[in-house]
Amino acid sequence: MLMRTDPFREIDRLAEQFFGSTSRPAVMHMDAYRDGDYFYAAFDLPGVDPESIDCTVQRNVLTVRAERRRPVDDNVELVAAERPMGVFSRQLFLGDTLDTDRLEAGYDNGVLTLRIPVAERAKPRRIAISANGNGRKEIRA
Repeated sequence: MLMRTDPFREIDRLAEQFFGSTSRPAVMHMDAYRDGDYFYAAFDLPGVDPESIDCTVQRNVLTVRAERRRPVDDNVELVAAERPMGVFSRQLFLGDTLDTDRLEAGYDNGVLTLRIPVAERAKPRRIAISANGNGRKEIRA
């Protein structure tokens, strides 16, 4: 269904927990799971204006791009700046078993959730079995 695109992401996450930051830009944290006939991907994007979120699918590559900006005003004095700002981007390689033409997206409480149906051709289907009396199918020329 989903192929991991960055083998070092988990190492970066652990380094961020122990050392406070990494040398790589901030990432969009994500959960991905399947529930019945749907595949879900949920991205943490707190403080992001929904108008700045761009979600595209080209071939089987899903790209999510978003931007978080600091409030800009002449009267604003920045006292602490710990939250990552700027453009965030994440790509997922989707398998052929997902129907990307019917992908749905929603943004609620800082979480972007994508719902992608499993393609009909990928769903299990029952195969009819016919047999004559001895268990072999009769073939006539």
